Amino acid sequence: MHGALRLLCLGWALLPALAHPVGRGGRNHSSDWHHLGPEPPLEDAEVVRRCADETGFDAVTLDEGGTMLFFKGDLVWKGFTGRAEPINASWPDVGGPVDAALRIHHVARQDLHDNVYLFRGERLWAYAQGKLRPGYPRLIGEEFKGVPSNLDAAVECHPKECQAETILFFKDTNVFSYDLQTGQVKLRSWPAISHCTAAVRWLDHYYCFQNIHFLRFNPVTGEVPPNYSRDARDYFMRCPGRGHGHAARHNATVWALLNRCSGHPFQAFSSDDSGRTYAFRGGRYFRLDSARDGWHAWPLNHTWKGLEGEVDAAFSWEDKLYLIQGPQVVIYQAGPGYARIEGYPRALQQELGVGGADAAFTCPQSHEAYIIQGSHIRHVDLRTSPRLPGPPQPIPHDKVDSALCTRTGVSLFHGADFHHYDNVAQLVAAKAPSPAQNIAAVFFQCPKAGAGRAAPHPPHHG
Repeated sequence: MHGALRLLCLGWALLPALAHPVGRGGRNHSSDWHHLGPEPPLEDAEVVRRCADETGFDAVTLDEGGTMLFFKGDLVWKGFTGRAEPINASWPDVGGPVDAALRIHHVARQDLHDNVYLFRGERLWAYAQGKLRPGYPRLIGEEFKGVPSNLDAAVECHPKECQAETILFFKDTNVFSYDLQTGQVKLRSWPAISHCTAAVRWLDHYYCFQNIHFLRFNPVTGEVPPNYSRDARDYFMRCPGRGHGHAARHNATVWALLNRCSGHPFQAFSSDDSGRTYAFRGGRYFRLDSARDGWHAWPLNHTWKGLEGEVDAAFSWEDKLYLIQGPQVVIYQAGPGYARIEGYPRALQQELGVGGADAAFTCPQSHEAYIIQGSHIRHVDLRTSPRLPGPPQPIPHDKVDSALCTRTGVSLFHGADFHHYDNVAQLVAAKAPSPAQNIAAVFFQCPKAGAGRAAPHPPHHG
């Protein structure tokens, strides 16, 4: 293990001992969440006032750029560490407190998709790129027939989680499920999440705020998992001396490895069949496909229960994600959540006929996995049993950290850079590496990295 990664693991190992207790009953959830940003100054009167307030928010949503917005009274906080601003400075047409807010998911209506909706009394305002859309404000009952006014909260539900593009509206003990395609409204009885004062969808999860506390809930059944509720000041706000990752901010090396723009290498990239794209670094992962929800480093077990350590290589095939760790591989079934396949982990030699991998990838609609070891690549037909690797073929790279194949081609990653090839045949035929491009600039939207370098198409799978 590289020295920097040893230090990273040490930093995380110290977190449970150093971080302040969070949540109810003194439980420490420091390994569960992570938001990038500076620690607020202890003497900041505004921070103290915000963190001392027990009444919570009027509304919470993400804007079209992935910044989380917290509304309270006539003010809005933009991001986890932003300072309070008057609502009418950004949305002058609303002019005051809002009851609810959401960022709509409506791909059938691209003119509305990713608009920010603000609700107040009987009316709603729709904003695109910060500008009020023509024809707004409108009555809530005109836009969403059957939905009441004076709402408590609202949140969009994506089709992959609700089977249809839906909006959930909360009022008192009632939840109104509105189908954007059919216009039908269904009244839900979900006592576990009644009296939501705000709601938000974030990174495939749904949250109901009840004043300063919040619950995570299933948007189809209304069920709440164990260990809720929790205090928003430990997760959605930067309060001095509170929250997850508090100790890590004092270790510059750890902090750099958690920062997507730092230039530190990634051990693996992969994308599953639903388009979720992951980058793995030192026992954590970033989601590349959900940049509209912001950038966050998560522990492996946040998505893959029971997975610890580091991922050396990863690839997807037939709705299964293969995660290689040293001489072993563990497989998770993709879906609304990832479930570990029974009998795993098992030896990589037994599964794929190789003892280890520097990198691995599959391409969309292909049944072949490609394993990179040093300066050679081998393919494995995943349909066969037993699986036997083909002969090694040279590639124009002495060493790669990770690899990814999407519909735009193959990318090989090393250090802070990557090299792009249109397909595997071009990679194998190449006599020299393709031009280096900056990972942070192309894959992570870091504005100052890799200026002037050419970029392939966005790294989507499928």
